[in-house]
Amino acid sequence: MRTTPRLLISAALGLACAFAQAQVVKLSTTLGDIKIQLDPEKAPKTVANFLGYVKAGHYNGVIFHRVIDGFMIQTGGYTPNLAQRPTKPPIPLEAGNGLLNIRGSIAMARTGDPNSATSQFFINVVDNPGLDPGYAADGRGYAVFGYVLEGMEVVDQIRAVQTVKKTAAFQNLPATPVLINKATVEK
Repeated sequence: MRTTPRLLISAALGLACAFAQAQVVKLSTTLGDIKIQLDPEKAPKTVANFLGYVKAGHYNGVIFHRVIDGFMIQTGGYTPNLAQRPTKPPIPLEAGNGLLNIRGSIAMARTGDPNSATSQFFINVVDNPGLDPGYAADGRGYAVFGYVLEGMEVVDQIRAVQTVKKTAAFQNLPATPVLINKATVEK
């Protein structure tokens, strides 16, 4: 079967529409910008939840409160004085969607309850297959919902900051706070 220019144009337009619908969120941090490409097709509830927090300004002024070089950097819940921001009800776990906890992926943080994710998320600084379904301690895994599109050098700066143990709950807290100044939807 011969491909006609009309079919090629149609396929290109379809692909362009798919990319146009993809969402990018920019995290403007005190160390630089991180752009995240979200995957609403594979993690629709997680992406909708995350975008709701972004649009509400929830992430503006929160700190990276858990930084573990060789693992991940976590944010989304606390102000610089360690006050926890209020959250919406938890969302169901969307791990097992085909997206993996590899370097540069963004995933929801949660408690031991697989369906407990609210606003906190983390960026994997290395490949973390032990967080994927079937390999995680509870077998359920952590829901990846996007990847760093630009700014891995900023992620690497954050992962390398000096950390301190402040309390039992904050054992890997940056000695000098690293904030998300503003989170915005780019497209």
